[in-house]
Amino acid sequence: MSRRCELTGVNRQIGHKVSHSNIKTKREFKPNLVDVTLASDTLGRSFKLRITAAALRSVDHRGGLDQFLLKADESELSERAAKIRRELKKKLSEAAAA
Repeated sequence: MSRRCELTGVNRQIGHKVSHSNIKTKREFKPNLVDVTLASDTLGRSFKLRITAAALRSVDHRGGLDQFLLKADESELSERAAKIRRELKKKLSEAAAA
């Protein structure tokens, strides 16, 4: 399982641990990933996603999973999240046409 947020695309960063004597050694900064189940109101289903805590706050701020996915850029979403986004857009366009 990769250490990458499925909604925002945030992944690990590489940096230095700097000692008191200014010796630098490589280290990595891992994102704060949490396993959550988010419900889609439009699709009427729940989805299990692995996202960062910051992305979870953003989802709540935007008003739920549906609104977050509609505003998000598809290039930074994971394949699973992009598939959910396409299903959502398809369902909304069908509802608008009817």
